[in-house]
Amino acid sequence: MAKFLAVSGSIRQGSYNAELAHYMVRRAQEKGWDAEYVDLHDYPMPIFNEDLEQDQKPECALDLAKQFAAADAIFLATPEYNGSITPVLKNTIDWLTRQGQGAFSHAIFGIGSVSSGALAGVMALSHMRDILSKLSALMAPTPLGIGMGATAFDENGEIADPRVKARADKLVDELTSIKRG
Repeated sequence: MAKFLAVSGSIRQGSYNAELAHYMVRRAQEKGWDAEYVDLHDYPMPIFNEDLEQDQKPECALDLAKQFAAADAIFLATPEYNGSITPVLKNTIDWLTRQGQGAFSHAIFGIGSVSSGALAGVMALSHMRDILSKLSALMAPTPLGIGMGATAFDENGEIADPRVKARADKLVDELTSIKRG
């Protein structure tokens, strides 16, 4: 069975981006995929520093890198912090690239952002695409930006706006159908 991971770059309680990641997991499961949410709070890593690589590599970084390498599709959601992705997500990416597992070379990646404002995390999405492209990650063509996060989801965790929901579902379709050659 194909494996789908969804990760939120926010570890705060009540995160809109975690809610989006959970939505994507449910949609992938509906398509018959083995899908799960990965909570970065469960993978505490020190700030990346090459001096730590020899003796103090966090074991959780290797574990997560292996999960990424084994996944067929990975969805990354991040809020926009100062025009970019969150520090916890960037730090995680930095650690994963140093594990020698090919964490970004197998899966198809999808990106999304939920923001509290109307601009829908467009700068974070741009930076995320740039970072992943430098890692040679294969990315689904549809980025998913959702603005006005406080009203973006209904009480059941479904995306409230039908147009945004259609775009999210299109991204799930891409993630579950595009394959590396």
